[in-house]
Amino acid sequence: MSNVPSDLKYAKSHEWVRQESDGSLTVGISEHAQELLGDLVFVETPEAGATLEAGNACAVVESVKAASDVYAPVSGEVTAVNEQLGDSPELVNSDPYGEGWLFRVKPADSGELSGLMDAEAYKAHLEAEG
Repeated sequence: MSNVPSDLKYAKSHEWVRQESDGSLTVGISEHAQELLGDLVFVETPEAGATLEAGNACAVVESVKAASDVYAPVSGEVTAVNEQLGDSPELVNSDPYGEGWLFRVKPADSGELSGLMDAEAYKAHLEAEG
């Protein structure tokens, strides 16, 4: 079973969300998702200032196997992107919950977080997916 940190929230589409002390949300893809993709060779993040709508594709991660959309787990404005990923997309593989984060967003509605899964629910979701 993949590493599923208990302090994060998760979307069914395998994005994780961490609430920061300033109220912003850091978003990345789960260890499970990066394992399925394999070695990443390219990451396209949304631009800072972009407005995201929950459930819509907002980024792309590309591996030697396939390209996959990343979906916005919450609506809001992108406040920062992980610039390191341009030169080092493999950070998503080596440290998906740390240096491999994708972008930060200022949430439009903090209530959307309650619609995401906690670690236990996400583990159950992974088991159900098989």
